[in-house]
Parts: sequence; C-alpha cells; structure tokens
Amino acid sequence: MQTYTIDAQGKKLGRVASEAARLLRGKGSVNFTPNELPSAAVLILNASGLSFSEKKIAQTQLTRYSGYPGGLKRRSVRDTITRRGVPELLRQTILGMLPRNRLRSRIIKHLTVRE
Repeated sequence: MQTYTIDAQGKKLGRVASEAARLLRGKGSVNFTPNELPSAAVLILNASGLSFSEKKIAQTQLTRYSGYPGGLKRRSVRDTITRRGVPELLRQTILGMLPRNRLRSRIIKHLTVRE
C-alpha cells in the first residue's frame, strides 16, 4: 500500500481535501480502476494549521438530511470546529468529495488526519 503525506500548514481546506480525495480514490495511479479499492493511504499532518477566512467560518453551513420530514440539520463551520475539531471537519469535507457508492466507506478508512 502506497502512503501519501500532505502537509496542511497554511493551506486552504478545499485544496487539501480535493488533493486527498483524488489520492484516496487512486486517480493518480497508472492502473486506476473505478470499481476496485485502491491501494493508497493518505496521511494529513498539521490539520490545525489550515487557513480559514473569518467570513467563511461565520457564513458556511454544513447540512445533513436524515430523509425524514423535518430532518434537515444545519451546523456552522465554527460550531463544528469547536465541538469536533478541525480533523473531523477535514474528514467530512473529504467524505463529501468521494463518490457515493459501496467503496466510499472502505476508502475513507485509509485516511489519517493528525493535528
């Protein structure tokens, strides 16, 4: 299994997340197959050093929908950072960039985020 390391110090959330999602999916390898689990792991270091603008932290809303009437939940980025931390925010962002198929839960297990 090939391990990639990304240093997140001073970088934007979306840039780091999109790079990690691409590597986790195996898109960078020569023998990419969309229906097979790639043999790539991603380690993200210095997650607490990500660069956020104050406007983005205040205005951006993360949404979840349970599928039931009235089941739409919204939480701000600031709330997520204070309750769960930056690594969880980064993990949720990467999870949203992966395809919604049977491999998604197995692919995200190859992600490690460290503060």
